[in-house]
Amino acid sequence: MVSDIVACVGCGQRNRIRPIATGTPVCGKCRKPLPWITVADDVTFAGIVEQSPLPVVVDLWAAWCMPCRMVGPALEQVARDLAGRVKLVKVDVDRAPVLSRRFAVQAVPTLLVMKGGEVEARQSGAAPAAVLRRWVEQALSL
Repeated sequence: MVSDIVACVGCGQRNRIRPIATGTPVCGKCRKPLPWITVADDVTFAGIVEQSPLPVVVDLWAAWCMPCRMVGPALEQVARDLAGRVKLVKVDVDRAPVLSRRFAVQAVPTLLVMKGGEVEARQSGAAPAAVLRRWVEQALSL
């Protein structure tokens, strides 16, 4: 399985993180929690999202969508801010038609907060990082 490379927020060390793991990723150098950011598609979604040990923020986006491109960095900031507490998974709806239908995506970006494979919260449209963080924290009561 392919690993993602993520820089530690604390020391800057680059770490390999597997999209599917049993624990919470930590930096190999300073042992601080790492932001867990990865991608999924129709085939890998169940293992990456539904079996995640952490709550998951799912970004259902499209490459042609300008608001999606704007919200992407904001979501990555939220993942860094909440490192060790959430996992961010990006799903390109054009490459994941089964998931698009399953979650009845009618507008992109569509954001989900999932815990234990269940949708806890849902919203459509872009928002700044601070607003997204409050939404995630409220959905998970962090």
